[in-house]
Amino acid sequence: MSVSVLMYHQIGKFSPMKSHRSTYCHVKRFNVQMWYLNFFKYKIIKLDDVVEYLKKDKPLPKRAVVLTFDDGYKNFLEYAYPILKKYNFHAIVYLLSNLIGNKAIWFKKDNRDTPPLLSFDEVCFLKKQGIDFGSHGRNHRKLAEIPLSLAKEEIELSKKELEELFGFEFKHFCYPYGSLNKKVKTLVKNAGYVSGVSCFRGAVYRGCDLYEIPRKAISYGDNIVGFFWKLEVKNRLKRQ
Repeated sequence: MSVSVLMYHQIGKFSPMKSHRSTYCHVKRFNVQMWYLNFFKYKIIKLDDVVEYLKKDKPLPKRAVVLTFDDGYKNFLEYAYPILKKYNFHAIVYLLSNLIGNKAIWFKKDNRDTPPLLSFDEVCFLKKQGIDFGSHGRNHRKLAEIPLSLAKEEIELSKKELEELFGFEFKHFCYPYGSLNKKVKTLVKNAGYVSGVSCFRGAVYRGCDLYEIPRKAISYGDNIVGFFWKLEVKNRLKRQ
């Protein structure tokens, strides 16, 4: 038994690109991918179900898939959510507590446009529609490359700030850039999160570390053949 945890970033209408493709997925391809999951009867489950599977060996359906979206872009609401709603699919979106309603300012260093992030009201709306949310830290920093005290602040304060702002629990964490090490993982666990998703590639199997859950990145260049390949073939764990 294994689970494919898919990693998305932005969903929208994008011009052809040669760089940073992992953080974009054209809405037309996303629509086809969700149709594929529905047509071939994949079971879209919550990350909570994966936690129960790993902690308590809770049975999972065959062809189980989790849909995750990093950074909390506004285009999730405009483009991804209507498609997810059409198929009644679950999803979890990871938010940056210090950038709610702001822009993806970390794109500046790559000379890219800075797309807007979800606002308070938009997050509240999506939560009411059944979308789950987790923490992505405060400012999208590489946690394994900054002083441990600052990493601790990014991890602990983001949880506190998000829960105080929105009034519901944030129990799942996503490492920005997939940057983690043993000390960072310990900080995430001690902060009270029940999971940490990584950028390690592969499927989730029994015995997987709850705080370095692997995912399969879906990017701009993935056509339906590539999507199938990642779902069904690229299951072996590959660390960065």
